[in-house]
Amino acid sequence: MARVVCDQLSSQVRQPVVVENRGDIERDLTALARSPNGGVVVTSSPEASRHRHLIITLAARHRLPAIYSYRSFAVEGGLISYGPDMVDQYRRAAAYVDRILKGEKPTDLPVQAPTKYELVINVRTAKALGLDLPPALLAGADEVIE
Repeated sequence: MARVVCDQLSSQVRQPVVVENRGDIERDLTALARSPNGGVVVTSSPEASRHRHLIITLAARHRLPAIYSYRSFAVEGGLISYGPDMVDQYRRAAAYVDRILKGEKPTDLPVQAPTKYELVINVRTAKALGLDLPPALLAGADEVIE
């Protein structure tokens, strides 16, 4: 069973919401939007990726600031993404394939966690939400979408 986990964040509440289908996403993001000063953290999952257009659209409609785990969300209109640099992950995977083709056993290779992360900020979305982003945040971003 795949799930999208959205966390509502505010100064006093952190409420995980697990959704399993399109109807759940619509219902739960609408409910999250009723709380003042909230925001959403969308964790990585196959369901989040599959429904990314819906999640981005609903976050914008309800004026919910949201952070996502993959660059594609910010590129497609989400506010911010922070997650592993997938190009770097693919390069590292190619090195593993090379080692396996040269005779190393896959079970002898160490498991590797991502070592390079990227921060992508969509300034158009920030303006639409009425957010002023600090210059230091923008300066630290790997990519700023104007």
